[in-house]
Amino acid sequence: MSVKPNGLARAAVRFKPASFAGTFVALMMSALIVAACGVLLETGIRASVPAERYANATVVAAADQSARVVADTVDGPEETAYPLPDTARVDAGLAAKAAAVPGAATAVPDFTFPVHGGGSASGGFTGHGWGSHAFTGTALSEGAAPHKGEVVLGADAARTAKAGVGDTVTLETADGRADFRVAGLAEAGAGDTTGEGAGGGTAWFADAEASVLAGHPGQADAIAVMAKKGTDTDALAAAVEKALTGSGAQTLTGDDRGEVEDHGLAYAKETLFAVGGSFGGIATLVAVFTAAGTVALSVGQRTREFALLRAVGATPRQIRRAVAAEALLVAPLAGLLGCLPGIGLAHWWFGQMQDRGAVPEAVELHVSGFPLLAAVGVGLLTALGAGWAAGRRPARIKPGQALAEASVERLRPGVVRTVLGLAAVGGGSVLAGVAASAAGSDAANASLGVVMLFMLAVALLGPILARLCAGLFGLLLRGGGASASLAAANSRTNARRLASAITPIVLAMAFASTLVFMHTSESHVASEQLRDGITADHVVTAPAGLPADAADRAARAPGVDAAVSLQDTQVLVPVRGGGETSLQGTATQGVADSGAQLAKVQDLDVREGSLDRVGPGRIAIDRTLATATDVGLGDKLSLYLPDGTKAAPEVVAVYGRGLGLPAVTMDRAALDGHVTSPFADTLLVSGGEAGPLRALGEVTDASGYALAQNVDREFGAWANYMMAAVLGGFAAVAAVNTLVMTVLDRRRELHTLRLVGSTRRQVLRMLGWESLLVSAAGVALGTAIAMITLTPMMRGLTGEFPHVPPLLYAAFAATAGALGLASVTLPARTALRDRGA
Repeated sequence: MSVKPNGLARAAVRFKPASFAGTFVALMMSALIVAACGVLLETGIRASVPAERYANATVVAAADQSARVVADTVDGPEETAYPLPDTARVDAGLAAKAAAVPGAATAVPDFTFPVHGGGSASGGFTGHGWGSHAFTGTALSEGAAPHKGEVVLGADAARTAKAGVGDTVTLETADGRADFRVAGLAEAGAGDTTGEGAGGGTAWFADAEASVLAGHPGQADAIAVMAKKGTDTDALAAAVEKALTGSGAQTLTGDDRGEVEDHGLAYAKETLFAVGGSFGGIATLVAVFTAAGTVALSVGQRTREFALLRAVGATPRQIRRAVAAEALLVAPLAGLLGCLPGIGLAHWWFGQMQDRGAVPEAVELHVSGFPLLAAVGVGLLTALGAGWAAGRRPARIKPGQALAEASVERLRPGVVRTVLGLAAVGGGSVLAGVAASAAGSDAANASLGVVMLFMLAVALLGPILARLCAGLFGLLLRGGGASASLAAANSRTNARRLASAITPIVLAMAFASTLVFMHTSESHVASEQLRDGITADHVVTAPAGLPADAADRAARAPGVDAAVSLQDTQVLVPVRGGGETSLQGTATQGVADSGAQLAKVQDLDVREGSLDRVGPGRIAIDRTLATATDVGLGDKLSLYLPDGTKAAPEVVAVYGRGLGLPAVTMDRAALDGHVTSPFADTLLVSGGEAGPLRALGEVTDASGYALAQNVDREFGAWANYMMAAVLGGFAAVAAVNTLVMTVLDRRRELHTLRLVGSTRRQVLRMLGWESLLVSAAGVALGTAIAMITLTPMMRGLTGEFPHVPPLLYAAFAATAGALGLASVTLPARTALRDRGA
């Protein structure tokens, strides 16, 4: 069937543009959402950062900075990479092999590690091996290169240490505190001015001892290979790769070198994939779902016109062709216009993620024609599909029957539609049961299916639900006078029209409530656990880490009962979800003291076992993690340490506060050699005064520390609120659009009411009651779907019921009511005025 615009389609669009305005807006908004998410997804796929530290290194050899899991899928084994929480390192001896390949001028092992100057945390700076000056551009300004036991200081570090050439400085590294002779001063090159420590200073040590000072003897962060003049980069990379075969090192060139020095890129890609891919897929389904409903409403509103066309001789083929041609006339232009604000939304969203540190500043937004073409194509296919489905019946039935149905709404819904709707309800109920019996990611994944299936059920069973809502709320409207009774009668008689108005509000309420209250529920439980779990009187923190002897110094302060230092990091834990194994980044604390001492400053709410047994090869975990991994007391938990090293410690305790506090508690010594920083992040002190502790770092009490930890979760909150705003905002626009369309389509009905004696005020009051009914029904159904979704999800993730702040929920409901009232009364006033009513 040809869908080239015919005379009927062109005439309909030209002489009745208002009939297509709602369809145009819906398709434009759909393109906006698809384009924005598509641009972010493409950026995640193509994201890269230019090399800065390694800009002058032709080839960089480094370990794979991902842990990889192979899962069996329907398409066969599939490997998935998960970014490591810390740096995976290579054998420093590989530098000699790389330097020996043809075309290599030299190869240097590179080391980067934190250094403390003196006994306080305020003098932190970054340490490197002196050999890195060959590719960073650093040059001596005074003195000589360092030998063992010597150091070269940058200008900032020299000022911090108040030292010059020949002086002795006391520095603290992973190898402990030691005195170093200042062999020289240096002007940091471009490669050494990136990624400096908290103090902004730099120190260079002899390469022979740099790996020991870094806490990783015999290992380097990477091997930087410089090429001889005239050597081809690809040829050198191939030669280095061949020479290092079997070492586990990857050979990188170009922008790939930037991934070695900026680990934030891997997490940025995950974030962009999550927003553009996972959320984008949901948003696209919602956009298509809503746009299709609007197109179907637009076609349904012209059933009378189609019936008249059939009566004067139009064939079913001509009707179907006219509907398809209308989509061709409206959808491409709406899609193109929607792409422009979609690009703007992607730019703003991307900038916000960069401002919040989720995406490195060096990553650029990629905008190409692919996501824009997809946005236009999705809108066109949606318009064609929805128009075809909505136009099938008026094109198929006899002209007389079409005229009859155009005058009086058909009460009985289609059999296929009813069966599919009931199937969606059944599927949603089954998934809700699965989510209620699952835990962790399984509960979350099942709950996502719950909300999608119930939304589909609302769309398919809309007329039945609308009639039920109209009957229920009609009983409540009996006391509202004639206008309220007429509104109830109207709603019962025109259930399809009511359903088309309710569905977008249900959509907005369900998705916004699910996303927002999911965060409030997690945040509420985490805040309670953190508040109850920190029993220390004082919490000491420092940006560059605490001195190694911070706990001993604090313990000697007057009145102190206990002082325990903690190192915060992450481990990757294999968890099963959706039938597949994935690696879950899990917050971990390394404890440098006994479980008895830890219990004096932190209450983990131990349910099984004892923290006293935590030590080499033995850990304690949160009960939710234990459930997700199907591990119990005495079992071995397989995990990846921060640098990707595999381990399988024994679980000796299970506790209940792993959402607000770290979900894994392990011996601090087990992290040695597997993290970049050897310094503790937090010191918990029970008893004593804050004054003597201020020499160690910033001191706050438990409530202040809890507040700071909640601030650290701000990006997660912002991301959830942002997604809720996008989906809820889109659905709200769709709701307004639909309500305006339905009101404008009722101009003949409103004029008739005026002719039979109704006053303008009575008509507006009737419409106000109808809008209240629509909003109340939409809010009630949306809330029900959200709670059915959230309850099993939160029980699985937190063990608690959803936490819904009353004021926030009231704001959602009030917004829905206000939008409904404004969307009905404003166009109604215009319609009555145009009629001179």
